[in-house]
Amino acid sequence: MTKTNPEQKKYRGRFAPSPSGELHFGSLLAAMASYADARHHNGCWLLRIDDIDQARVVKYSDQHILNALEQCGFSWDENISYQSQCINQYHAALQKINQTELSYSCTCSRKQLKTFSSHGIYPGLCRDKGISDIDDNKSAIRVKVPSENISFIDQIQQKYGQNLTHDTGDFIIYRRDNVFSYQLSVVVDDFYSGITHVVRGYDLLDSTPKQIFLQKILDYPQPHYAHIPLAVTEENIKLSKLSHARKVNCDLKTLVLAARFLGQGPGQGQRGLDHKDFDNKDDFWQYLITHWDINRVPKMEKQVIMY
Repeated sequence: MTKTNPEQKKYRGRFAPSPSGELHFGSLLAAMASYADARHHNGCWLLRIDDIDQARVVKYSDQHILNALEQCGFSWDENISYQSQCINQYHAALQKINQTELSYSCTCSRKQLKTFSSHGIYPGLCRDKGISDIDDNKSAIRVKVPSENISFIDQIQQKYGQNLTHDTGDFIIYRRDNVFSYQLSVVVDDFYSGITHVVRGYDLLDSTPKQIFLQKILDYPQPHYAHIPLAVTEENIKLSKLSHARKVNCDLKTLVLAARFLGQGPGQGQRGLDHKDFDNKDDFWQYLITHWDINRVPKMEKQVIMY
C-alpha cells in the first residue's frame, strides 16, 4: 500500500480492549479520551478487540465489554475488528521484516535471560548465532534495533524517546508459542485500519518507540500519539484486570468522574463538573465532545482515583 501522511487524512481513532475481563474504570478512561478526541475532531472512532493472545481470553468478555460501552453511551463506526481474524496480515508483515534481514531466531529461555540481564534488556545472545530453522517449541523471532534515539512528541506527555539498544535491546515480534507479539500486531492493525491518532494509557508510552521503529521498517505512516495518566488506588495499584478492578458502573456519576480525572470541565476557579449538571448521558456526551481539550489532560504518569 502507498505510504500516506496522517496529516492529510481524516481523523481515525480507536479503542482496543483485550477480552480478558469486564470493562473497568481504567479502561473507561482510555475509551473516553480516545472517543472524545475523535468526535471533537469530527473523526471516526473504531473498536478493535485485541484477542491475539488466546490464552488470556475470557469467554464472553468481549460481549460484556461491548455491552458496557453501549450502556455508557459510546457508539463506534464501521465493523468491530478482531485480531484473531487478521493472522494473514501479521504473517505478511513478519515476512517483510524478514526480508530486511533485521530479524533473527532466538532460543533463549527466561532462565538464561535472568542470568545475563538483570534489567530486562535483551543482551543479544542469539543475534549473531545464525539460527536458521525455527522450531515451533523452541524459537522466538526478535528484531534488531538500532543504537539511536527514537523520539516523538506525545500530545499529552510532550517529548519522549528511547535508545532501543540501551533501553530494551532486540525485542520479540513472534513468540515461541506461535503468537505474534503485541508490538507487531498493534502496528499492523493500526496501519490496515488507517488509524491516524492513538489515545491510550501511560503504561504503553514506553512501547511507542518500538512501534515507531516497526512502522519505519514496514514503511507505514506514524500516527499521532497521546498517553493519558493511569488510574491507581491509594496503595499505588493500577486499576486493571490483573488487580481485579471491579466492573465499571455505566451511570452519569461514573462518566463525570472519568471526565474530571481527564482534566475536563470548567476553567480554573470555577465549580467542577457534577453529574447533576446533566439531564442524561446524551447531554453529558454532547458537552464533553464540544468542550473536549486534550491539552487539559494531566501531564503525569498516574493519578489516584477513589472508585
